[in-house]
Amino acid sequence: MPEGPCPRTNTLAADYHSYGHEKDGYQEASGLIPDGTSMTVDSLSAAARNPQSRVEITEEIRQRVIASCDLLDEFVASGRIIYGVTTGVGGFANWLVPASRAGEVQNNILRCVQSNVGDDLTDSYVRAAMLSRINSLGRGVSAISFENFEKYVAMYNAGIVPCVPEKGSLGTSGDLGPLACIALVGTGQWRAKFDGEVMPGAEALKRAGIAPMELSYKEGLALINGTSLMTGMAACLTADVKRLIKAYLLSTCMSLEVQKAKIMPFHPAAHEQKPHPGQVRSADCIYRTLADSRMIVQDDEVEQWLRKMSKDEPQGLDEQIEDAYSLRATPQVMGPVIDTTLFVQRTLEIELNSSNDNPLIVVAENNVVHNANFHGQYVSNAMDQLATVLVNMCNLSDRRNNRLLHPAHNGDLPPFLCPQNPGMRHGLMGGQFMAVSLTAENRQMCMPMSIQSLPSTGDFQDHVSFGLVAARRTRDILKNCYYILAFELICACQAADLRGVEQLSSATRKLYRIVRQQVPFLDQDEPLTDHIEAVAALYESGDLLEAVPADIDSYNW
Repeated sequence: MPEGPCPRTNTLAADYHSYGHEKDGYQEASGLIPDGTSMTVDSLSAAARNPQSRVEITEEIRQRVIASCDLLDEFVASGRIIYGVTTGVGGFANWLVPASRAGEVQNNILRCVQSNVGDDLTDSYVRAAMLSRINSLGRGVSAISFENFEKYVAMYNAGIVPCVPEKGSLGTSGDLGPLACIALVGTGQWRAKFDGEVMPGAEALKRAGIAPMELSYKEGLALINGTSLMTGMAACLTADVKRLIKAYLLSTCMSLEVQKAKIMPFHPAAHEQKPHPGQVRSADCIYRTLADSRMIVQDDEVEQWLRKMSKDEPQGLDEQIEDAYSLRATPQVMGPVIDTTLFVQRTLEIELNSSNDNPLIVVAENNVVHNANFHGQYVSNAMDQLATVLVNMCNLSDRRNNRLLHPAHNGDLPPFLCPQNPGMRHGLMGGQFMAVSLTAENRQMCMPMSIQSLPSTGDFQDHVSFGLVAARRTRDILKNCYYILAFELICACQAADLRGVEQLSSATRKLYRIVRQQVPFLDQDEPLTDHIEAVAALYESGDLLEAVPADIDSYNW
């Protein structure tokens, strides 16, 4: 790998595979267009999870990238002093470095910061990071050469997945170490997965027919100085959470039915008086989904029951006029979950479509802009907020699990949903151990990462975001959520069998059938682990969404 000065070139490299069709004199792939303005959480997540997805470079993107690179060439030729170009970086920002040694400096930056440890991130998160970085670089203010930008895209399109250990990012000069793992592979170093094998980065490039990048001034920084890994991972998680919330709203409907909950609290009239968007949306989902349920308690049933009671003296009632909060207040709890998730989505989509490295070479201003757009506080805050609402969703589920199993709270259902031989058998008692344990674990993990700043780099980086740590922590909380909510759905299906499945709403009957393809009615004590794993997988895959009513718009967001 050359370490001396290398020429800046914006011509197509002739010695690596073409990966698309010819247009306007350069190679182009068919697929996602990284225009730097229109990438969404959903589009990035879908592409990152599809190994066959491809990126397309348009002529407009090519011209933007070239213009920024050419402008930096002019500035360097004129003798301007620019951070990371003609100076050192980080704790050596007060050192001048000659432009003639640009390649050596930029390669040393990559090697220096690559210090992450632990297990490698999954391929989809690495691909999400690459897409996020490509989208940012394609905005044309990072001054990477078009040749190296195109090689980065070629790596993605060829299916090269750099190995990125998940622990060790500060998340403030961006995800320096993790993004350096990707950049090092691009320069023929480090290691990567290709065609199902882990191999040296140079070998992966060779097999894909891609020549290693040769870095000049600023290009090492352009590749690593940004929030692209935390943002890409956070985008995938947010897409997952959106899917989970929709499925859980439907599962909630079955929980309400089998607990003989009253429909009145979900009537639109209540929520028109407190119109938080998420609250209105969740109430509408429940009210309309249960419109044809014969198990949910209708208003006139409550009225008729109360009329039979004596009015002459105070008396205790066998049933309550209103349900416990874990049932009745569902829209008021799930509303903030929805609204926060949508806020997180908006935050991440701004970050995805941003230029988040330093310095920026802004052609429209004809200037170098030193800045701190690499700071990941927005992403860290967003992941903390997502973690909090996930934990609140688990708190809600935990209380419902308890009500379904507790003989003092589950009405005329058998204790622990064990219809025969209680005492000899234990029903679903043991599953609650798991759900309570993971709920407690999630609460403990919910401590905000965005407030944990510690200084480093000779106090140059004296406020850091830990955005990638926040994303990893949210990933772990989400995994636990799948299990906790899966157990509630298993309990609800067991109770539905005891009450009569034919009385469920049409949507929850469909949900019931999906679960019953994986988990039978439990008429004997048996290990629950595989059943919980199976239903958790239905949540994670989104398969439960097949039961979501297509005619209820409130599920679509």
